[in-house]
Amino acid sequence: MIYLDNAASTRVSDEVLALAAEVSREDFANPSASHPAGAAARRRIATARDELLAAIGDPGGERGDVVWTSGGTESNALGVIGAARAAGPGAVVVSALEHPAVAASATTLGDGWPVRVAPSTPGGVIDVDALAALVDEHTRVVAVMLASNELGTVQPVAAIARAVRARASAAHIHCDATQALGKVDVDVGALAVDSLGVAGHKLHGPKGTGALWVRRGATLAPFWGGGGQQGGVRQGTQDAPGAAGLGRAASRAVAAMADMTARWRAMADVLIAATSASGVTCRLLGDSPRTPHIVSLAFDRVSADGLRNTLASRGVIVSSGSACATPGAKPSGTLAAIGLPATWGMVRLSFGHYTTREEVAEAAGILCGVVRDLAV
Repeated sequence: MIYLDNAASTRVSDEVLALAAEVSREDFANPSASHPAGAAARRRIATARDELLAAIGDPGGERGDVVWTSGGTESNALGVIGAARAAGPGAVVVSALEHPAVAASATTLGDGWPVRVAPSTPGGVIDVDALAALVDEHTRVVAVMLASNELGTVQPVAAIARAVRARASAAHIHCDATQALGKVDVDVGALAVDSLGVAGHKLHGPKGTGALWVRRGATLAPFWGGGGQQGGVRQGTQDAPGAAGLGRAASRAVAAMADMTARWRAMADVLIAATSASGVTCRLLGDSPRTPHIVSLAFDRVSADGLRNTLASRGVIVSSGSACATPGAKPSGTLAAIGLPATWGMVRLSFGHYTTREEVAEAAGILCGVVRDLAV
């Protein structure tokens, strides 16, 4: 199997897996307990906190702190819904490229929080001026991702934050960085956001682990009650093994980023060159800058589902999407937002730390052959 769906989920690294197992075995006590075993579990979480804060540009937690969650979906939901409920009724602005964890969270708030959608350019970048025009003194939350999970396009979050502050200084700005951490620089200070969500399984960490960085002074309404853990924002017994795994995975991903970026860009070049030379009608989606680990290719008159399934039958695992609805599948809001015609099917090929150039070269040849077979 050639696994090229690392933007969806990654293999847990051996080091992270060993650490999570060690904490599960040795420091399994409740981190809230007052006895020495509980203190040992708390120290594991404290170490993970330091690792994650350093990875996102806030060493020592000078600007904010970490709330541990069950994954990227919860982190992003808490950043959007928690901030909106804490602020009270008012508008919520989201980008047209947002993952459903953000977009659907905004719509579940109800009538008191009308949702305004900021458009994307055809190149998959949010228009700063168009987004700013949707913001006023009644805006409570603005949500924009740092890197598109479908296209890999890096969004101008810092510029958006400046524009939002000029129009609604009290608005809470949330950033989904689940696809960005370990692939591009993530600095919460430079981004000037109020909250930022990450997920462990996107960077060779454990599934079911996530974190939300929250700026000091920002207020979030919790989803449920409990024993008061994590300042009452996300209550419940903390997952020390999961936190340890996420912290270590984030640290490893950032440390390896320069080397992996070079490797991934070379792999992307192999894919792009192969499709260009094959003679198939192909479009590389997304303007630069893009994250180095994602290549999204669209093919005219090729079924996205058929392409994905045929590739899987030949041992190549990818994700797919289209701007139109197909039986049993939802259309991609991102592809619709960039204006991809309904006749075009897209495949997203994404790399991880364990992907090899040889695998990508083999997959490129298989991909071109399948596209020629399926084109109508």
